[in-house]
Amino acid sequence: MQFEHTTVLLHEAVDALFGAVETRPAGTPLRWVDATFGRGGHSRAILARMGAADELIVFDKDPQAIACAQAMGDARMQIRHEGFAHLAQLPEASVDGVLLDLGVSSPQLDDASRGFSFRMDGPLDMRMDSTRGQTAAQWLAHAEQGEIAEVIREYGEERYAGRIAAAIVARRQERGAIARTAELAALVAGAVKSREPGQNPATRTFQALRIFINAELEELRQALEAALRVLRPGGRLVVISFHSLEDRIVKRFIDAHAREPGYDRRVPIVSAQVQAMPLVAVARIRPSAQEVAANPRARSAIMRVAQRTEAVWSCV
Repeated sequence: MQFEHTTVLLHEAVDALFGAVETRPAGTPLRWVDATFGRGGHSRAILARMGAADELIVFDKDPQAIACAQAMGDARMQIRHEGFAHLAQLPEASVDGVLLDLGVSSPQLDDASRGFSFRMDGPLDMRMDSTRGQTAAQWLAHAEQGEIAEVIREYGEERYAGRIAAAIVARRQERGAIARTAELAALVAGAVKSREPGQNPATRTFQALRIFINAELEELRQALEAALRVLRPGGRLVVISFHSLEDRIVKRFIDAHAREPGYDRRVPIVSAQVQAMPLVAVARIRPSAQEVAANPRARSAIMRVAQRTEAVWSCV
């Protein structure tokens, strides 16, 4: 079965990625990274603007996404069945732009067999890479109540995390472990006594379990550090986030590397160490009203753009 995916901020992301390459000498081969291939929306747009000698490296954990990339058959594309933390394997200062489109894709949400959605019944899986690692059902079958509550509270920002965790453990003791998405969604709905307008009560719990099972935030931190190392001076980092936990990490990372470093005022100025500011924040972009109307899943997206720089701050 084929599942459609509408790429969020397609033109804005690719325009931002290519925004600094005019500084490269004419004829210089360029190297790009789409670290979250998905169904290839951004990659196709990047390939359309690439030269014959340019290269696009794509990463994805999802076997279905990798199959989609392979079916494209473009010799300029290098395909890696890995998470984007593996950016660290690329040579230092070897890439002109890195794109990260975070979160879960529409085909993953719409395929009940993947277990990401509370809207359809399916096995409680939630793995981005369905070939390895434990499923959400397997983890919930043995995790302690306190551990479950902590995950739901930290990664879902769910104020009823304690009640939900207690209900999961009680259900496990009475009738066995939860195996289906519909079972979990119904259990959460019974434990959450008040609901946010327009939001399913299971939204935060499903988000939390997905993030935890796939170690998404830890991998994001690793990928940002790796991107900074592999970008050439003038190269762009473009990150699209879909919830506050992701965006907070991205914002803090850019701010931390774009801020003028301090120095010890007790040290003589002539001996103060020269330090580099490796990034400059370029833009923060939200989808237009027209895009949100056409694709409601775009409504929470935030795109941040930063550029690698060799600008140096010094107190000498």
